[in-house]
Amino acid sequence: MDLFEYQARDLFEAHGVPVLAGIVAHTPEEAKAAAEKIGGVVVVKAQVKVGGRGKAGGVKVAKTPDEAFSYASDILGMDIKGHTVHTVMIAQGADIAEEYYFSVLLDRSNRNYLAMCSVEGGMEIEQLAVERPEALARISVDAGTGIDQAKAEEIVDAAGFAPELRQGVVATILKLWDVFVKEDATLVEVNPLVKTGAGDIVALDGKVTIDENAGFRHADHAALEDKDAADPLEAKAKENDLNYVKLDGEVGIIGNGAGLVMSTLDVVAYAGEAHGNVKPANFLDIGGGASAE
Repeated sequence: MDLFEYQARDLFEAHGVPVLAGIVAHTPEEAKAAAEKIGGVVVVKAQVKVGGRGKAGGVKVAKTPDEAFSYASDILGMDIKGHTVHTVMIAQGADIAEEYYFSVLLDRSNRNYLAMCSVEGGMEIEQLAVERPEALARISVDAGTGIDQAKAEEIVDAAGFAPELRQGVVATILKLWDVFVKEDATLVEVNPLVKTGAGDIVALDGKVTIDENAGFRHADHAALEDKDAADPLEAKAKENDLNYVKLDGEVGIIGNGAGLVMSTLDVVAYAGEAHGNVKPANFLDIGGGASAE
């Protein structure tokens, strides 16, 4: 389950990761009130689970509460890559001196974790990885030992941080690892991680993906689900402990066991090519032990 930025920010704060003030708003009036409460320069940020918000006009700097009201009016209801903006976060403005990047994620291909870090943050990390791969440190993280003090220092040194930043960045990475482990995440990303004019290290923008299979350990995670975006059939299936995924086809698939369902999807898709390009309408696994009844 991908979280909104404001949800990631709140998780960071709960685990001691340094963040700036942020208040959620659903209306221009709420945005103005939030700007008044935070004070000073604020940033009005569209809350959508997709990149490219800034380029689409979904991130605006407001110098006054009235500007926050105006920008929120423009952003709320905006379509960003097929995602409608229902919420904005009013974030405290930051005095940014430098921007960095850090993430830790599940590395499925190597059955391990992977930490990535760079002293060049604030841009599309995929672009940096292609154009200047040497600028992005990639450090394998053992699932058994995780990121301890020594591993955090290894990550910081590999990324090339200045000596005076080492302690602050290491401390922040350790806290972000705490988020990753204790919240059963498969991705924790900060872009940018910044040094402020005062020399503080702050997580300015975060992405978190939570493993829904670990939901039984986190009763509070249910509140993080985006009910508005959830497909009604998928929500109903989840309530009944069924594995259902809606697809863009015409043939319904019900099977007992994920392997059988996946195979059936392939067979139907293959056969459908000869019959008007008919495709599966869904994935529905009712469990490997299901009986005929």
